[in-house]
Amino acid sequence: MELFDVYPLLDINIVKGSGCKVWDDKGTEYLDLYGGHAVISIGHSHPHYINKVNEQLNKLGFYSNSVINTMQQKLASRLGKICGYDDYQLFLINSGAEANENALKLASFTNGRTRVLAASKAFHGRTSLAVEATDNPKIIAPINANNHVTYLPLNDIMAWKRELEKGDVCACIIECIQGVGGIRLADAGFAQKLQKACREHGAVLICDEIQCGYGRSGKFFAHQWLGIRPDIITVAKGIANGFPMGALLISPQFKPQYGQLGTTFGGNHLACSAALAVLDVMEDENLVENARETGDYLIGRLKELQKENSHITDVRGRGLMIGIELDIPHKHVREKLVYELHCFTGCASTNILRLLPPLCFTKEMADEFIIRLKKALG
Repeated sequence: MELFDVYPLLDINIVKGSGCKVWDDKGTEYLDLYGGHAVISIGHSHPHYINKVNEQLNKLGFYSNSVINTMQQKLASRLGKICGYDDYQLFLINSGAEANENALKLASFTNGRTRVLAASKAFHGRTSLAVEATDNPKIIAPINANNHVTYLPLNDIMAWKRELEKGDVCACIIECIQGVGGIRLADAGFAQKLQKACREHGAVLICDEIQCGYGRSGKFFAHQWLGIRPDIITVAKGIANGFPMGALLISPQFKPQYGQLGTTFGGNHLACSAALAVLDVMEDENLVENARETGDYLIGRLKELQKENSHITDVRGRGLMIGIELDIPHKHVREKLVYELHCFTGCASTNILRLLPPLCFTKEMADEFIIRLKKALG
């Protein structure tokens, strides 16, 4: 049997990681500003994380949600206090797509509606309704194209209000910093007016914090820069530093019913041990604050470089979620960074480099990246 060939792969086999660095099978060291697509939050192979996961694995890796799991309760309590949502409810699943799928399902259960508003350039996942809310027709199969979703320009509040006024909108789902969309930021004025309009017209406001959340923006959630409190918050990626996990943070206005939502693997003992270890390290090492300070520093350095290098047309982002827009395709720049200068970055569109390093990234590493990026841009 061969692998189903759907990934365009870099010709590199990564076998080891530590902090913000990874190594291939030939022993070459790389600076990691990709973090496995924003999944690595506290750094590769953090010793506390390894110890806690190993400790749990030696006790119990998995049992089902048919019994009490006090680790889930501990995670809910700690996460609520750390992120400022201790009055919300936590539902644990396995991935970001599953988080958005369940958020939209819960919204529809609550108001009985079926229409969703999503932003242009949105990416919310690859499962049934999540992919329909994703603004990319290439990945929406005919069986998923069910006309539930209307795409609207991010920050165009009048367009969103016009649709909400029709009275049939189930939910509005937004990334407060779009990832795949190219590090496009929602405005505070837009977000606050959208929240108000959702409440007026009985729609549920969902903030997809799967990539931009969990400290990456320099606050625990990116929407906290905008002065709003969504009805449902979805998270994944950084929640367990590489262990597959996702979650919904659900407003107290939603009343759970037995059987309403469910999952086999979600919230298992091993996943909870990973997620609790992540919170330990985030608190002990002040990683949210580090993301803000180091991110500000890196954005400043990139804007200085923009003045020197005409290939950089824009630098935008918050914390350690940064987009570098180029006047040339990113492909050759990114390949030079990886193969010649040994530095991983992400990308978006055809001309945007996307930086998503672990939250333990340092100013010294930022300086080193600037040196390598200068060489890559020639």
